[in-house]
Amino acid sequence: MMKWEQLLSAKRWGSEDKYNSDPTEARSEFQRDYDRLIFSSPFRRLQNKTQVFPLPGSIFVHNRLTHSLEVASVGKSLGRMFYNHLKTENHQVDDDLPLISEIGNIVSAACLAHDLGNPAFGHSGEAAISHYFTDGDGLKYRNEVSDAQWADLTHFEGNANAIRILTHPYAGKGYGSFALTYSTLAAIAKYPCESLAGHRKANIYTKKYGFFQSEQVGFQKIAAELGLLQVSESPVVYKRHPLVYLVEAADDICYNIIDLEDAHRLKILSYQEVEALLLALCNDPRMPARLADIDDDDAKIGLLRAKSISTLIGACSELFINEQNTILNGDFNASLIDRIPEPHRSAMKEIERISIQKIYNYSSVVQIEVAGYKVMGGLLEEFVPAYLNNNSHYTRKLVDLIPKQFITTKTDSYSRIQTVLDFVSGMTDLYAVELFRKIKGISFPSIS
Repeated sequence: MMKWEQLLSAKRWGSEDKYNSDPTEARSEFQRDYDRLIFSSPFRRLQNKTQVFPLPGSIFVHNRLTHSLEVASVGKSLGRMFYNHLKTENHQVDDDLPLISEIGNIVSAACLAHDLGNPAFGHSGEAAISHYFTDGDGLKYRNEVSDAQWADLTHFEGNANAIRILTHPYAGKGYGSFALTYSTLAAIAKYPCESLAGHRKANIYTKKYGFFQSEQVGFQKIAAELGLLQVSESPVVYKRHPLVYLVEAADDICYNIIDLEDAHRLKILSYQEVEALLLALCNDPRMPARLADIDDDDAKIGLLRAKSISTLIGACSELFINEQNTILNGDFNASLIDRIPEPHRSAMKEIERISIQKIYNYSSVVQIEVAGYKVMGGLLEEFVPAYLNNNSHYTRKLVDLIPKQFITTKTDSYSRIQTVLDFVSGMTDLYAVELFRKIKGISFPSIS
């Protein structure tokens, strides 16, 4: 069984020998994690990365940045509710577990970072990168990398990319880079296994994968420090850090509910459709009367959204509390949202069904996915061979466009391919489109 006293650690990645937490400081170590993330460049770039609907537009919809902020808010509530329960059960819990009061801050920081590794165009961006290696020009590099490295490339994973962004020693950034605490880093890893073990849906911790080969040793170091349960040494597989369940629940709650609100603003779903879906979650018999007193449909949906999120926070928090021992044993094989009690579980399944049918297959959403394939694939077609075989005036000019922080001194193909993936995956939607158009000669750069 995993132990909270080991799972909660303020030791910092890359600065382990400097760890000296001072309880008199105004900010805890985990609040510092949150602040470092929110002021970082990768976090700011999320404002121009697609959540679901194309950006920008005259009607405000959520992007990755606003989504991440909302997830962090919900995650903090989930963590705080768990701590309040422990405090009620044991008034001495702060003495027994000195860092237990920080769970809300740990979950909130992890929520803030959970989408940092997502490339432009969301999941279609991930698919486009993978497609380049499975069915595109990138297939020619198969014999230049190991099986495990090839699995990384052909199943590019934003979750693993987030761990890379937060721990990799990019040139000029210092070894520790963000130097987040071990617990915050572990709470981000929804699928704590390598790519060879990933995409196996029998277990929740192997549905995808959580770290590239380049970060595997580093993640094993974090896992050993925190006492994560190891399932397999080869391929490397661990059970989840318990706080991953709260981070995941916060994400599930937000995107399921907020996508409905955005779909209504864009007139994809009618007010009546959204009201019917959210009323089933509100847990408030007075809600119809309250809605009748409001004239504006957007304001009505705002109220329904708030009450629905409150209901789901309560349900997920209670489930986490009740299943604490199962989770610490590594035996809770589902997301919290999939195990909340009825009728809320069925209500969430219906929201998921309608979202797939009417939102995620809406024409503009599909168009941005198709565009993502073309843009991301086109960028890789230019930059990967240029960086691996920099032997002409043209390729040297292309390589000059890659920021120096991504350039590696390593000579193996896997590391050099990762240099290009670091560059391309970090782009915003708008920058990726602009660069694609310019290097393909579709538009001409202006001189400023």
